[in-house]
Amino acid sequence: MSLDNKIDFAVIFSVKNANPNGDPLNGNRPRIDYEGFGEISDVCLKRKIRDRLQSDGHAIFVQSDEKKTDGMPSLKARAESSEYGLGKDAFNRNKTSPEQAGKMACEKWLDVRTFGQLFAFKSEAKDGVSIPIRGPVSIHSAFSVEPVSVSSTQITKSVSGEGDGTKKSPDTMGMKHRVDRAIFVTFGSMNPQLAQKTGFSSEDAESIKTVLPKLFEGDASSARPEGSMVVEKVIWWKHNSKAGQYSSAKVHRSLTVKPDGSFEISKLGGLEPKLIDGF
Repeated sequence: MSLDNKIDFAVIFSVKNANPNGDPLNGNRPRIDYEGFGEISDVCLKRKIRDRLQSDGHAIFVQSDEKKTDGMPSLKARAESSEYGLGKDAFNRNKTSPEQAGKMACEKWLDVRTFGQLFAFKSEAKDGVSIPIRGPVSIHSAFSVEPVSVSSTQITKSVSGEGDGTKKSPDTMGMKHRVDRAIFVTFGSMNPQLAQKTGFSSEDAESIKTVLPKLFEGDASSARPEGSMVVEKVIWWKHNSKAGQYSSAKVHRSLTVKPDGSFEISKLGGLEPKLIDGF
């Protein structure tokens, strides 16, 4: 069943003594904007959504190295695999049209018909083109409700050494960074017009809705210990039409989140939000 209603959503989550999204260009310190507010990129959030969907058994095209389930070494190999992908002929313009290849990719992988994807399309004449698929689900970067405090700790870390294992591996000095405590908020929207083009359905929307409350489950690491990042509340606005009763900007601005995690939602006539507790 195609998506017939525009959907807006918000996710409120807490961070305590964790690095929610390290910046590799800044010594892996937590991302912070120029005003001191913590930031988590939309790419990072989409990665977590993909991982949760994959854990629920959905076919995912952009898999993380740590969670690969098919052993494919690259996206190209996955796309052209006859077992896990569409086969090499799917991306050969002399045998398949770009429109058909894009449709096949959307039918195969949930994240492609959700977020979109760019595929390379080749021909025997070497005048290949790219197939851009624009996904119906957009997600904002998450920002903290107030400026964050970042703590840095010097640590020692062991690295693998050479030899037969009888010698102690050398230790090196390093830095570990964390956000002490913060409340973050991210927003997203689902566009029925774009959903019709990719085949994103109401059932797919429900799959996204199911994983958002458990966004950080199974995501633990040294930088994000288990329980250090918790979804407090998911807010789900389902409009009564494809165009929506209100603009996404107006819907998102109706939510006010306070530093302690409490929130208020301004009333919008005819549009009632559904509140979902975190996992």
